[in-house]
Amino acid sequence: MLDKIRQTSDFLASTVSGTPEIGIITGTGLGQITEQIQESVHVPYDQIPNFLQSTTEGHHGSLVAGRIRGRSVMAMQGRFHLYEGYSAAQVTFPVRVMAMLGVKYLLIGSAAGGLHPRFEAGDLMVVTDHLNLQGHNPLRGPNLDDFGPRFPDMTQVYADDLVLLAGEKARQLGISLREGTYAAVMGPSLETPAETRFIRQIGADAVGMSTVPEATVGVHCGLRILAIVVITNKNLPDCMEKTTLDDVLAVTRHSGPLLARLWEEIIEALGP
Repeated sequence: MLDKIRQTSDFLASTVSGTPEIGIITGTGLGQITEQIQESVHVPYDQIPNFLQSTTEGHHGSLVAGRIRGRSVMAMQGRFHLYEGYSAAQVTFPVRVMAMLGVKYLLIGSAAGGLHPRFEAGDLMVVTDHLNLQGHNPLRGPNLDDFGPRFPDMTQVYADDLVLLAGEKARQLGISLREGTYAAVMGPSLETPAETRFIRQIGADAVGMSTVPEATVGVHCGLRILAIVVITNKNLPDCMEKTTLDDVLAVTRHSGPLLARLWEEIIEALGP
């Protein structure tokens, strides 16, 4: 694994200019932030050694490097998921590569179902904590000592100061930003009413099929992490409504530009 990470990092270092300081992972239908990258270099996943292919609609499958508001960034247009049949280590491979390239901040966006009764479809929620209900941990197996310890501390995955920064920038933009706990499930089937009730009762405000593996590996690599999700539908166990991918994409087309604006402001204000 370490050899593959080095091979991929060496390839990207020779393909894009500069050292990226901010890594971005975009979720389903949420790649609008990549349109704001200046001096951009696009590298399709199928041209990157050891990279997987994204098979989910709304994930374009390209790595974009360049600058946003003067900051050097590297963004994934589309991510990988456990439900695609990939292992947790494979899903999080790009985070390892970003860390080896010099990334210090990891910004994660994703689509999620809302569990909090006050949340509405289209809301943005900054993640303050998470629940891993996927049955997999990307740190399983031999530890990669070059990146971090065998037992990384998880008491503050999502940095408090970055959560506060997100809230400040959202207020300045007039964007309502919720806060809450994100639960990650395996998927790809959506939750039953009983599952929805259970996940809400154990403390989750939103539920999705990503984010947690990347955040876990980000912690192991010593990255500072901020995650913001778009609530694409409202999951109320006593009156569940059917949800389709088309419904999800319709909401992300509306809220994605708001999230992109917020990401821009956050990126400009990040510390060195």
